[in-house]
Amino acid sequence: MKAWLIQNISDLALETKPLHLVDIPLPVPKKNQILIKVRCCGVCHTELDEIEGRTPPAYFPVVPGHQVVGIVEACGVETFRFQKGDRVGVAWIFSACGQCEFCLSGLENLCPDFRATGRDANGGYAEYMVIDASYAFKIPSDFSDLETAPLLCAGAIGYRALMLAGLLDGQILGLSGFGASAHLVLKMARYLYPESKIFVFARNLHERQFALQLGANWAGDHSEVPPNKLNAIIDTTPVWNTIVQALFHLKPGGGLVINAIRKESTDQRALLQIRYQDHLWMEKNIKTVANITRSDVENFLALAASIPIKPVVETYPFEKANEAIMDLKHKHVKGAKVIVFPIED
Repeated sequence: MKAWLIQNISDLALETKPLHLVDIPLPVPKKNQILIKVRCCGVCHTELDEIEGRTPPAYFPVVPGHQVVGIVEACGVETFRFQKGDRVGVAWIFSACGQCEFCLSGLENLCPDFRATGRDANGGYAEYMVIDASYAFKIPSDFSDLETAPLLCAGAIGYRALMLAGLLDGQILGLSGFGASAHLVLKMARYLYPESKIFVFARNLHERQFALQLGANWAGDHSEVPPNKLNAIIDTTPVWNTIVQALFHLKPGGGLVINAIRKESTDQRALLQIRYQDHLWMEKNIKTVANITRSDVENFLALAASIPIKPVVETYPFEKANEAIMDLKHKHVKGAKVIVFPIED
């Protein structure tokens, strides 16, 4: 089968084709596993973190991709959750131990043996993939394949970030960065907290205009001062200066939720600008989002279907996966990017 591989760490300032298209053996589903024929796969900033070595794969080569939508092609022995022909999705969580204190308390995202799809196991930038059936998700009929792919990561991780923010209806929410995840969080927040104002900080004018079109009450550059202090801010950027600015814009008792698996080191010196009395005092708090649980995905898909949430999607054919990666790295993002596989007759 055809698959795109990450074969080594690359500097995307120099490398324009970090993924390599090869033929690899078709995987065979083992006990409790399903074989999925992939229809499409979302493109996530985490792929950049893998390629550039901030969260390197567990081994090389590896097939990236963790926003996977496809059809069950075959089931391993003792696999009863799905049948051949079912439409399923795969998210960032590939597996967890199921026995540690975190798994037993519903926090499998913190499991020391957490394995990520497309990093610690082959993911969805391939014609087929396998996964334990208990870590695959039935897709609501309300969504097309393309609409579903971003929901499995950008949506689910955004849902977790919004829940961690602990917002009350009527309080002010800030979104720092406005890409695939943040535009879905805005739609969620509009539905869950109808009396709340939502302020968006984005460096790109097109992103700010997009945020206003989706219902943001204000949109400005990260350096601009918003009309009011905020109760909670969710940061989805890959840099540090936005953290400093967000902390300054919080109300007393406000919270910053950092929704990024890694931060780039290019502007880390920005942290030296933090002044305790202006940025941290008055019981401000900081939380980070670490992975997702299966319940995050399930709860979010149900919420998305009830609203409904329809993500804005930009598509790339399978053979242009490198172009999608480079566009995500160097161009502004409007909505989510999805790699589409050719449909066979």
